Amino acid sequence: MLEIALIASIKVIIVIVVVLTGCAWSTWLERKVLGRLQHRIGPSFAGPYGLLQPVADGLKLMFKEDIVPASVEKTMWTIAPIISFIPALLPFAVVPFGIDSTLFGHEVKFVISDLNIGVLFVFAVTSLGVYGIVLAGWSSGSKYSLLGGIRSSAQMISYEIGYGLSIIGVVLVANTLSLREIVEMQGSDSIWFFSNWMIWQQPLGFLLFVTCAFAETNRCPFDMPECESELVAGYHTEYSSMRFAMFFVGEYANMLGVASVAATLFFGGWQGPFLDTAPWLAVVWFVAKVFVFMLGYIWLRATFPRFRYDQLMAFGWKVLLPLALLNAMVTSLLVTLGWL
Repeated sequence: MLEIALIASIKVIIVIVVVLTGCAWSTWLERKVLGRLQHRIGPSFAGPYGLLQPVADGLKLMFKEDIVPASVEKTMWTIAPIISFIPALLPFAVVPFGIDSTLFGHEVKFVISDLNIGVLFVFAVTSLGVYGIVLAGWSSGSKYSLLGGIRSSAQMISYEIGYGLSIIGVVLVANTLSLREIVEMQGSDSIWFFSNWMIWQQPLGFLLFVTCAFAETNRCPFDMPECESELVAGYHTEYSSMRFAMFFVGEYANMLGVASVAATLFFGGWQGPFLDTAPWLAVVWFVAKVFVFMLGYIWLRATFPRFRYDQLMAFGWKVLLPLALLNAMVTSLLVTLGWL
């Protein structure tokens, strides 16, 4: 029992460190890629190629004055960043990121917790983050922040339904809610290692999932809760120093979480070529797929203008929800007929 607890603790520490490090350097990646796409340079002075810019940003936020406005509701205002930050890390507890192996004489599963309802767990915990945003907006005592929080709650309700329905097709085809089993069924030993990826059976489901995920994580073109042209900075307008940093890191942790789940559900997770001879490559393939998704996040931010609020809501209810229902019904029919 002690051995199991020790291995689990080590896995938790490693995953948290990797995720937080990934969040830090995702900010560098975004600024560099946006700079290239918009014919700018991006960070270049802090270290070679600006690689130490996240370190400089972290130090700056640590030493900035923590300003507490007089009009805030202190208790809720204080815990709101924590409520927003912690759920962003929880999905990584059930995402498998490699092949089960034997290390130092101990069998190690490359997943923190192999839940048989992993898909439900991911959607349950990711929907909690909006409470932190709503509480931050309400407790700040600012109309800009309040509007940002209200927008976030309305956006979450509108897109959460389509978000959940978008993966119904994957669950129906796989006949399981375990992320590990979904990854294993997408494997192939042939040269066409990608032939069993769920993206080929659920292309519409994937497009719906990614679109709703962008809205769920408040990323452009769905970043209405922040929307600096209208709300200054939205729900976190009154936050500074490390309180703001928790919202900031939480956003990038959400992005990494969505990328990890998308790679797991639709692109085979850690599956890839040459795993028979080099099992350690499983982690490499998983990280590579997550990296590609992060590039997609950044690329779309640089490409599309922000939706108007009425367009945002209409798109969720009148386009994404009907398409998600249609995809679920068609997939159910095909599975029943044995065609999937």
